[in-house]
Amino acid sequence: MNTEQDKQFKSGFVSLVGRPNVGKSTLLNRLVGQKIAIMSDKAQTTRNKIQGIMTGKHEQIIFIDTPGIHKPKHRLGDFMVKTALSTFNEVDVVLFLVNVSEKRGPGDDFIIEKLKHVQSPVFLVLNKIDQVHPDELLPIIEDYSQQLDFAEIIPISATEGNNVDRLTETLRKYIPEGPQFYPEDQISDHPEYFIVSELIREKVLERTREEVPHSVAVVVESMQRNENDKVAVNATIIVERKSQKGIIIGKGGKMLKDIGINARQDIERLLGDKIYLELFVKVQSDWRDKQFYLRDYGYNKDEY
Repeated sequence: MNTEQDKQFKSGFVSLVGRPNVGKSTLLNRLVGQKIAIMSDKAQTTRNKIQGIMTGKHEQIIFIDTPGIHKPKHRLGDFMVKTALSTFNEVDVVLFLVNVSEKRGPGDDFIIEKLKHVQSPVFLVLNKIDQVHPDELLPIIEDYSQQLDFAEIIPISATEGNNVDRLTETLRKYIPEGPQFYPEDQISDHPEYFIVSELIREKVLERTREEVPHSVAVVVESMQRNENDKVAVNATIIVERKSQKGIIIGKGGKMLKDIGINARQDIERLLGDKIYLELFVKVQSDWRDKQFYLRDYGYNKDEY
């Protein structure tokens, strides 16, 4: 790369914020072209900032997905909200995602109040436009525009991919000149351990539905290649109650086996390798309210 090209290369950081379950993780996965963020129709699925990296010929954009902002009910919830708010002034652009199929609520208003103090450009990203009639969009846009002066307003469908290219093109205009921070084939700054644990946790949430809420953590104990040239992954699913352990294991171990099979398929796609996955389930009472366990399971960072 010559000096002239160096000057033209752009790089920057973009934060995705919004109420729980507005489609932030779905959008992140679509932007980077691969599944790195956990997706679920349950609220408050994402617990840590997840950086997704999109590298083009002339730019690299690093996306930070944050936990959905909500009123915290325990220490873990408090950590999740602080994590989301901490990104507002760290980035070049903030994407405020809203679900157009739901009315603006107190959660949206809470975020808007916080965004009023942000110096970075804020985009209003109207997600799930595939779920409403086009005529319904204009009143929604007018309503939000009265609350805050947004730098850009872009309607999209993260699930269907509608208008996501336009969002990317618009972002490029706001990203400053800068170096390429990551290799072009890297899609996340998180270690594989973290993403593997998230993929397993997603399968737990998908299959247990309401019986096992967000009192689930997954810790990957080890990942190493075995004598059969497979990557052996040992992971522990942590729950708060004995009854939840029984649900996850299932009758004759069927549920745990099902979780393992589906998680293994996603992990193999991520790593591009054959996987041998061994899952264990452990009960740790009220871990979400105990600082020691939060830190142990990766949810309590010193900078927050």
